[in-house]
Amino acid sequence: MDINASIDRLIWLCHHIPALIEATPVTELENKPAPDKWSKKELLGHLIDSAANNHQRFIRIQSEHEPVIFYNQNEWVGLSKYNEIATEQLVATWKNYNLHLAAIAKAIPASNLARNGAGRDGQKHTLKWYFDDYVDHMEHHLHQIVAY
Repeated sequence: MDINASIDRLIWLCHHIPALIEATPVTELENKPAPDKWSKKELLGHLIDSAANNHQRFIRIQSEHEPVIFYNQNEWVGLSKYNEIATEQLVATWKNYNLHLAAIAKAIPASNLARNGAGRDGQKHTLKWYFDDYVDHMEHHLHQIVAY
């Protein structure tokens, strides 16, 4: 099992995406396409929330027996008021938190990648699956924020 490709992709994103977001007009970043849809800043905030929750996952799967970890993403975004936070702060938080997660991922022993955790549905997945899925999920949303 190996997560090096996902780690490399995560680091690449951290070095290339911030300038693209910061070059986007704030009115575009804060526009909500519909009352029940997230703005681009809220999508970026969701990625910060995802980083926070996956940080727990990446550690707890290694130290606990099959932990169940999930959160209510709509509540987190709603309560965080991401449209009211400066774009530069959101971008810096997203970038630095993900560089931190990349460093944590590099330190995961290969034997721990086969350990399991579960989400809200109770379905078990390996730590490797969760890390790869984390980066895939991030890219899905980054493509909604900027073109690259």
